[in-house]
Amino acid sequence: MHTRTLSVVAALAITTSGLALVAGDAAAGDEVPVLILKEQGVGSAATAQGYVDSLMVHLARANGWSAAKGAYHTKRAAAKTYIEAAKPHYGIMSLGAFLAMRGALGLQIVGEAEIEGGGGLQYYVVSKTHRDLAACKGKTLATNHGGDAPFIDDVVGNGALTLGDFTVVTTTRPVQTLKKVISGEAECALIDDAQMGELANLTGGADVHPVWLSATLPPMPIVAFGSAPKDGVKAFKAALASVCTGEGGKACAAAGIKALRSSDGAAYEAAIAASTAK
Repeated sequence: MHTRTLSVVAALAITTSGLALVAGDAAAGDEVPVLILKEQGVGSAATAQGYVDSLMVHLARANGWSAAKGAYHTKRAAAKTYIEAAKPHYGIMSLGAFLAMRGALGLQIVGEAEIEGGGGLQYYVVSKTHRDLAACKGKTLATNHGGDAPFIDDVVGNGALTLGDFTVVTTTRPVQTLKKVISGEAECALIDDAQMGELANLTGGADVHPVWLSATLPPMPIVAFGSAPKDGVKAFKAALASVCTGEGGKACAAAGIKALRSSDGAAYEAAIAASTAK
């Protein structure tokens, strides 16, 4: 999982930065800043940034530009600091982060990034000892997703559950959450689809079963920031569909990318509405 995640992150960063360059956002000598915010990302951000940096240089040279700068973050606070300093034009963001930042940053959805095992497409409450969600409520719930309570309560739970329904056991790593429920340290756990896929690979994971699952959520959005030139945004969006074709298709597949495609934002309307309902 570690190596695969780094390759996916690097490839996403390269692809979006390459598109930004092709889209005419920068003249020669300029640097196009791109943010990749993958919350709950597995692996070291510093290591992933090394992949991003080296590949940015290669792509910039291939496109005849002097530089393209991709920044990879797994924490929203660090991403906000980067945004203030670098004013990126484009980004790929976790859905919760997009919903929280969209208004203040003037974010416009231009595409979708569908990645293999990326996580965040669906959420589950799982348990070893309980058979339904009602039995888990009021009990201990391990999760590494509790840092964004509005997203969990309003979008993921969407009327079925809130974090306040449980005694939350906060974890900091995806696998740590799984181990808490496997060991019985927590009676239930809130996990995403990537963690659900990993569960079977852990000793004792077969004893844990889902008692609730959320609606399927849209993929990580590809966004244009308010700082991006309007003409560049249009070209960037139009180029998305061609990225994973031809030789690019081999690169996407090797990096675990299923598809990059343009979007009119319709797939995100329900999540946006749920996040702004209160």
